[in-house]
Amino acid sequence: MQIQSHYFFDVIPIQIDIDDEQADNILKDFPAPPLPNGQQTFDINHQSAGANISEHLLLNDYEVRLTRTNKQYLKLSFSNNNGIISAKMWDNQGAIEKNLPLLEKYTLFEVQGVIDAYNGQKSITVNQLTAIDGDMNPFTLLPYTSASYSDLTIELLYYLYQLKQPFQQLAVETLKTFWHDFSIVPAAKSHHHNYLGGLLKHTVGLMRFANYIINYDKGHVEGLFALIQIVEKAYKKELYLNYKGEKDPFKRAVWNDTIDHLYRMTKGAMTYDIKPNRDVLILSILFHDLGKMLEYDHAGKSYHGFELLYPTADKATLQKRKQAGITMDPLGVLIGHIPYGVLLFNKLMEQFNITLTIDAIHEISHCILCHHGLPEWGSAVRSPLTLDGYLIHIVDYLDSRYENVAE
Repeated sequence: MQIQSHYFFDVIPIQIDIDDEQADNILKDFPAPPLPNGQQTFDINHQSAGANISEHLLLNDYEVRLTRTNKQYLKLSFSNNNGIISAKMWDNQGAIEKNLPLLEKYTLFEVQGVIDAYNGQKSITVNQLTAIDGDMNPFTLLPYTSASYSDLTIELLYYLYQLKQPFQQLAVETLKTFWHDFSIVPAAKSHHHNYLGGLLKHTVGLMRFANYIINYDKGHVEGLFALIQIVEKAYKKELYLNYKGEKDPFKRAVWNDTIDHLYRMTKGAMTYDIKPNRDVLILSILFHDLGKMLEYDHAGKSYHGFELLYPTADKATLQKRKQAGITMDPLGVLIGHIPYGVLLFNKLMEQFNITLTIDAIHEISHCILCHHGLPEWGSAVRSPLTLDGYLIHIVDYLDSRYENVAE
C-alpha cells in the first residue's frame, strides 16, 4: 500500500510505503470509528433566513441572559457534524422555566424554530425543544475530520514502527490502551483541530513536520529556515489580501505575529550543536497532547484516562455526567493536558515495564512540558532547554496555525 501526498503548502512530502498485509493488520488493531458514511445532516449555512426547521441537534451549552430591556432569554449552542449552531429562545409563556429542567437533564433535542441571519451569521430562534433519550453516534452530532481515518492511522503507525525499542513498544502499547479516545478526541475546543479526530490529525501533522526537519538534506537548522521562509510568503499574501479587501473579514489572520517568534525559537535551537533525537522527539509528539483525553469532554468519550491514573479513586461523579458537545472537562481543566501528558507517560512506562534511561525520561517529559513554548501560552517551564524541546514547540506552533489555512 502506498500513500503519497504533500503537506504544508505542498512542501512537505508524505510517502508511506508498506505492504498490504501490514496495513490490514494496523487497521485491524486500530479500527476507524463508526462514521456516518455520507449521511446528510442539517447545515444552517444552506438555509434561508425565515425558513422553519425541525432538526435533531446536540446541546453544547446554555445560559440565561438578559436583553437590554432586562427581559430573560436563553442563549444556546447546538452542534451536529457540520459544526456549531448558535440559537436563542425567548421567554414566551414561561418557556425558560419550562425548558431549563430539560436542558439540565438531556443533551439530544429535536429543535423546532426559525432561521435568523445577522451580519452574515445564521442562527436559530427556537420555538420548541423536545428531549430525545437513547444512544447516539457522536459522529452524526459533532464535526469530525474530513481526512481519511485509515490513511491517518496507517501513517501514524508507520512513523511509530520506525522507532527503536523500547520507544516503539511504549508508543504502540499506549495507542492500544487509549485508541478509542485517542482516535476521536479533538485537539482543542476552538482555534485548531476542534473536531472529532482532531488529536489524531494534529499528532500526525507534527510528525510530518518533525520528519521534514530531521531529514532535511542540509541539516535541521536549514530545514527550520526553509519552513520559516514559507511562512513569510504566506504572511505576505495574507497581508496583501487584507489590503486589497479580498480576505474574508470573518476569518482571523493566521500568520500575524508569527515570524519573529519562529526566528526566536530557531535561534534557541541553533545553540545546540547536536542532531535531533528522533526517538525522543517522535515519542514526545505522541504524548504531547495525550492529556487532552482528560482535559476535554464530549459525546462518545470514555473515562479510561481517569481510571488508569486514579485506580483507587471513587469515580461515582463520572457516571452521573451527561456528555454533549466539545467542552472543557470540569476535572481535567483543573490539571490541564500538559501535566496530564507527563503523568500518563510515567504511568504507562511503569505499566508496560518499559526501561528508558533516566536522561531520556527527563528529555521526553521536558518536551511535553515545554511544547507550548512560553509560560503565557501555557508552557509548564519558562522556555525550552533542549534541542528537541525547541523543535516540538516549533512543529506544534506551525501545525496548529496551518490547520486554520487548511480549513
